[in-house]
Amino acid sequence: MNLLTIGRLNNYLADIDEQAESMFSRLVGEMSERESIIEKLKEENPMEWVQLMNNIRNRATEIVNAETIYMI
Repeated sequence: MNLLTIGRLNNYLADIDEQAESMFSRLVGEMSERESIIEKLKEENPMEWVQLMNNIRNRATEIVNAETIYMI
């Protein structure tokens, strides 16, 4: 409420959003590399690649939400 009344809420939320998006991108990259989800799999078996990437994105979203969004 204090941030809203002093006019800093939008800047604060934009900063949190930027941090969350950066963390999400980093996590997806690290997880896909660690689990060897590469372009070759995308070419050979696109449905499996989509399933694995969706799983990684969901896990990354949960981590970002827990560490960045819900901890505010």
